[in-house]
Amino acid sequence: MNFKIKKISGDASFREFYRLKKGKKTSIIVYAEKEKFKNLITYAVVNKILNENNIHAPKLINNYYKKNMIEISDFGNKQFYKQIIKKKDKFKDYKNLIKLILQIQKIKIRQKYKFGKFQINLRKYTISNLHKESDLFFDWYVKYSLRNKNYKKIKKIFKKELNRIYKKLNFNNNTFVHRDFHISNIMIDKKKLGLLDSQDAIIGNPLYDVASLIDDVRINLKENLQDKLFKYYCLNSKLKKESNQKLKNDFDILSLQRNLKILGIFVRLYKRDGKRQYLKYIPYTWQLIERRLNNPSFQNLNLLFKKFFKIKRLKKMRNL
Repeated sequence: MNFKIKKISGDASFREFYRLKKGKKTSIIVYAEKEKFKNLITYAVVNKILNENNIHAPKLINNYYKKNMIEISDFGNKQFYKQIIKKKDKFKDYKNLIKLILQIQKIKIRQKYKFGKFQINLRKYTISNLHKESDLFFDWYVKYSLRNKNYKKIKKIFKKELNRIYKKLNFNNNTFVHRDFHISNIMIDKKKLGLLDSQDAIIGNPLYDVASLIDDVRINLKENLQDKLFKYYCLNSKLKKESNQKLKNDFDILSLQRNLKILGIFVRLYKRDGKRQYLKYIPYTWQLIERRLNNPSFQNLNLLFKKFFKIKRLKKMRNL
């Protein structure tokens, strides 16, 4: 049997992906030297959990962990993003993604999962984790994009206010969270929605994946569609008996936190890894942050942004 292997486009991680062709069948080789356990073993385990709960994720074919790689099933090249990007009415397609999130949120949590000789622990998302991620905004975006030498002082001031905001989250960390749920991680395989990049899954707030999808920096959705999708989630989630105000509060906080983190990650990807393509998303990321800053809970944070930055200036990248 003839074997052919071809490198395919990757993502923001340290992994490399190759399509392996064996006769008429294909599979994907995932190769990782850095963060090897998370990118290979944890990825395989979380995919197994998803498949056991009728969520379409890549299945492990062979484990070559000692050689820094695993072989998984191939979902092909049909990206959800390309299917809907030119559609005027995206609600029906996005509604199916909300349904997928709702299905993920039905997964019964076990803190420990076994995989051969390995044991995987799904960690809980704490306020400390939220801070560690939003710190990336100051350590990378403010430091390198704005070239602000006082970024440590600014971080300390902002962190105090962010801590107050994070403590206003209403819902417990008791839900299976994909943690990178956006349309670039959705494929269409045999008319099914296939979910990729699940290695960062955690036990977290139920609004996290909802915010990741609706406030996705990679696609500019109209505000009325965002509102419609959020209402659809509220009507169908396990939290539907809770007030929409509580749900919206957590949505806004987690969207803000995630997008501050993303600004830092995008600059880090460019400065550290030479991946300039992510910088193009920065202006819209700021638009999303401004949209969520309308929440009355962010009044003091708004004042800090006005004091230390001008948002219009933040949107314009300096020479990195």
